Amino acid sequence: MKNLKENEVWFITGSQHLYGEETLRQVAEHSQIIAKELNASDKIAVSTVFKPIVKTTEEISSVIQEANQAPNCIGVITWMHTFSPAKMWVTGLKILQKPLLHLHTQFNQDIPWNSIDMDFMNLNQSAHGDREFGFMAARMKVNRKVVVGHWKDPEVHQQIDVWARAASGWHDWQGAKIARFGDNMRNVAVTDGDKVEAELRFGFSVNTFAVGDLVERINAVTDAQLKELIDEYEATYTLSDNLHANGDKRQSLLDAAKIELGMRHFLVEGGFKGFSNTFEDLHGMKQLPGIATQRLMADGFGYAGEGDWKTAALVRAMKVMASGLEGGNAFMEDYTYHFDPNNSLVLGSHMLEVDPTLTNDKPNVEVHPLGIGGKEDPVRLVFNGTGGNGLNASIVDMGNRFRLIVNDVEAVRPIEDLPNLPVARVMWKPLPDMKTGCAAWILAGGAHHTCFSQNLTSEHLNDFATMAGIESVHIDKDTNLRSLQNELKWSDAYYQFNQK
Repeated sequence: MKNLKENEVWFITGSQHLYGEETLRQVAEHSQIIAKELNASDKIAVSTVFKPIVKTTEEISSVIQEANQAPNCIGVITWMHTFSPAKMWVTGLKILQKPLLHLHTQFNQDIPWNSIDMDFMNLNQSAHGDREFGFMAARMKVNRKVVVGHWKDPEVHQQIDVWARAASGWHDWQGAKIARFGDNMRNVAVTDGDKVEAELRFGFSVNTFAVGDLVERINAVTDAQLKELIDEYEATYTLSDNLHANGDKRQSLLDAAKIELGMRHFLVEGGFKGFSNTFEDLHGMKQLPGIATQRLMADGFGYAGEGDWKTAALVRAMKVMASGLEGGNAFMEDYTYHFDPNNSLVLGSHMLEVDPTLTNDKPNVEVHPLGIGGKEDPVRLVFNGTGGNGLNASIVDMGNRFRLIVNDVEAVRPIEDLPNLPVARVMWKPLPDMKTGCAAWILAGGAHHTCFSQNLTSEHLNDFATMAGIESVHIDKDTNLRSLQNELKWSDAYYQFNQK
């Protein structure tokens, strides 16, 4: 994945000419100090770039337009050191195309009780300067995040990092390409959606490519390329006996490796950031891509099965957001339940494709019959997921808008062995409890496909939804079904009256 330090957030401080050159000199000096502090913080993954203070409509519009065009700028942080009349910001906010964070801070942490005078008050006016700016952003319905606190506060740094990570995922979506090998799984509703509206709203494109074009890449793999990848498999994973050099399923491993090399070549050559496929539409391939898909996801590609391009794009965005954090983000499916009244759990898995970044164990490489798809027995990585706090996220198309649904979960390692389950698996308990969590998910229309995360929080996803301008539904330890149903009704009404 990309090093997020290559991404920039621009620190823009508002003031005006009313207070004189000495005050403006101090505003600029203080702003540089704050930007430098944020840039050096080990809690903020991206770079913070100081921009000269803005004092007029023209200066504001100019720096915003520059930010819009700068390829590495993923968002802007605004702060009003003094009072900055907000009508000066109208033109700039109208043209702003990057995510916005409004930092409500002030240079001094404490009031200097013995020395405070009107010069100090004229200089340090964030308490009402930011309210002036906040009014205009609210009046113009500008999507933004507001962070309050002193600029040295570690909690402020952490909130900025959450927003910056979400902005990194959003930035990665702009111009991204998602490839579909074949179409959607026949007659399935929730995995489909309006791809034109998605490109308008989200910035990524989704197009279908003939499986025959992929098969050409697979058949073009050389013996040298194949040997190098097989050597990597043997060094990285534990191969089942029948996949070793003299095993009776060795050819299955060779075929799986060729599929991975062909898919990787296709995706890299085409500049794709994610992909989907469906077992119903892979003519010409010997087996379904199991280990290939798992390893491509582990390397940062977004993926979802059965043509589910929305989840593939979400997996990619969440992987970008989580760059450098411990734990994984992966395509997941709620597969079956453990309805023990004392310990109810969800078993998450998929036919083949669960990302090995979700485990701390050394995965096994195994080959087993699949039972569907009509192909030869596919090779896949088999492992148990780790425990800990996590979440599941799903994007669905509600017809007149997209909805992002997030459920906080408590993940656990499988409570018993699963000797006959030949796929990777993760178990979790939905919050606030199994019955409420599952009912809330279904009431909100959440899909069976999700991105399962071990390292992001609902705050990351809510910031992301704000940037995208889409609805966000959060199911957590405090969720009450009656309140959630009202929230969903209010959202329906809001989006009926606020179509853009």
